[in-house]
Amino acid sequence: MSRADLHHLESFLEMQSAERGASIHTLDAYRRDLLDYAGFLAKKGRVLTNGSAADVRAYLAALSGAGLKASTQARRLSAMRQLHRFLLDEDIRTDDPTSAVESPKRARPLPKIVTETQTQSLIDAAAGLEGAEALRLLCIVELLYASGLRVSELVTLPLASVSGERRTIMVKGKGGRERLVPLGAPAREAIKAYLGVRNRFLPQLEKAQRFLFPSRGREGHFTRRRVAQLLKDLAVQAGIDPRKLSPHVLRHAFASHLVAHGADLRSVQQLLGHADIATTQIYTHVQDERLRKLVAEKHPLAVRRKR
Repeated sequence: MSRADLHHLESFLEMQSAERGASIHTLDAYRRDLLDYAGFLAKKGRVLTNGSAADVRAYLAALSGAGLKASTQARRLSAMRQLHRFLLDEDIRTDDPTSAVESPKRARPLPKIVTETQTQSLIDAAAGLEGAEALRLLCIVELLYASGLRVSELVTLPLASVSGERRTIMVKGKGGRERLVPLGAPAREAIKAYLGVRNRFLPQLEKAQRFLFPSRGREGHFTRRRVAQLLKDLAVQAGIDPRKLSPHVLRHAFASHLVAHGADLRSVQQLLGHADIATTQIYTHVQDERLRKLVAEKHPLAVRRKR
């Protein structure tokens, strides 16, 4: 690596420290990443002042070939962008080779889900409890899993939304968008049983009267944190790792189990209240991953290779 490149790197790091207030850890990370980039250029007979967009792409390809994650590649490219903008601002270069390079696409993490067997164990555990609180808990579990509600939508459900023998409920989701969500027979039965004991949980607060799950809290309804804690306690009784269960995991289970049984994405999108179907497409990836594991574990050729 040339002395000029080392000088440019140190000048860049000084600017980050003096003008941006970068921490020691941030500066160390920049130094490691940019020294590696400059070293790559040096092996090709290039320097920071004449490296091209093709060189930047070649460097990212080398990182990928070395097995570095897309997130790591994106972090390094970010450091490279800042360095080249600095060189441009300081009139050391007349162009920025990173401006024409797209960031590596980060793999979207698959959502945590529970299996159908685990979900049934959860419902059975709730059904096996006794008392008014048990009926309320079973109603919560059934609604989350049978309807795919967000926990924020669940705790703010108006009592009027489930009055009578309704087979659907009107839910107000993100951005004030409303959607109709169907209720299966188990969920309707759980709601009916809970409504029979709901008065036991009614505080004197007038605003609490209108919520399906009233509370003495400031908002007048159950909190999301309380629902999450109840589910974790129930997970222990059902033999499920409580770290793997949350209200949102049940929402994921609702969607992924529908897709596994043949539901089309547009229908699932409407049920979940997603504004963009791209958000819903994650559940096809969940199914693809299951199929991949199934083939890897059960196909005769795969099994034979393991022996």
